[in-house]
Amino acid sequence: MSKTIDLSPDVAELAFQLQRRGVADVLDATELTRALYSSDASLYRVVPRVVAQPRTVEEVAEVLDAARATGMPVTTRGAGTSCAGNAVGTGLILDTSRHLNTIREIDAEVSTARVEPGVVQSSLQAAAAKHGLRFGPDPSTQNRCTIGGMIGNNACGPRALSYGKTSDNVIGLEVITGAGERITLDQSSDHDHQASLVALKSIVQENLGTVRTEFGRFGRQVSGYSLEHLLPENHFDVARFLAGSEGTLAVIIGATLRLVADPACKIMVAL
Repeated sequence: MSKTIDLSPDVAELAFQLQRRGVADVLDATELTRALYSSDASLYRVVPRVVAQPRTVEEVAEVLDAARATGMPVTTRGAGTSCAGNAVGTGLILDTSRHLNTIREIDAEVSTARVEPGVVQSSLQAAAAKHGLRFGPDPSTQNRCTIGGMIGNNACGPRALSYGKTSDNVIGLEVITGAGERITLDQSSDHDHQASLVALKSIVQENLGTVRTEFGRFGRQVSGYSLEHLLPENHFDVARFLAGSEGTLAVIIGATLRLVADPACKIMVAL
């Protein structure tokens, strides 16, 4: 078990479960690594049991499967720029920034990008700029924050009035649920064959009045789950609903994003 020196029973069992699945050298439980991953941009410090840095989306699935088998809680982490302790946890930290950082495709004709969750926002901007495009939301941490993290906390930035929140720019997601379901979420998805989505739709149908009157009442209502995206009139848009859920409902392994035209001239006005 490379770089894993914590021989506590739970970490040892997690490593054994991964070895059974043919996955090696993704765990790190050294004291230094655990200390490095114990904090984010918040005031909190929570030392994890172990850190996983999967190299492929297939390894992500295996890590989550092994964690489920051992009862190890999972916290997904991008760059750790969260200000409320969102990227720290007591169990397994799943780091997507180390290896899952590929821009799979930029389609200039339809102005979209397909990316892995660990892609840094400024890297996507640089790639999109070659086509005269940009990803709208740009928080102050854009040179290190990841797209997966931006979706997790529904990031905005100073251009949100023009381009909206991250949820307004998410077209589709590839995710793995806590039950191990691997789901592709877009407007063409068939939601009636996924048990978790059928249950989610049932919850919304049973509470239509509350969802319509209490959720999505103003632009920056991003605390909690954005259930308004699941209303029938909003076409049960689960991808947009997952933005802001902080990895508590599913782990993102891929995203399709809307790009916008990058203005040729820009000016800043300070009021």
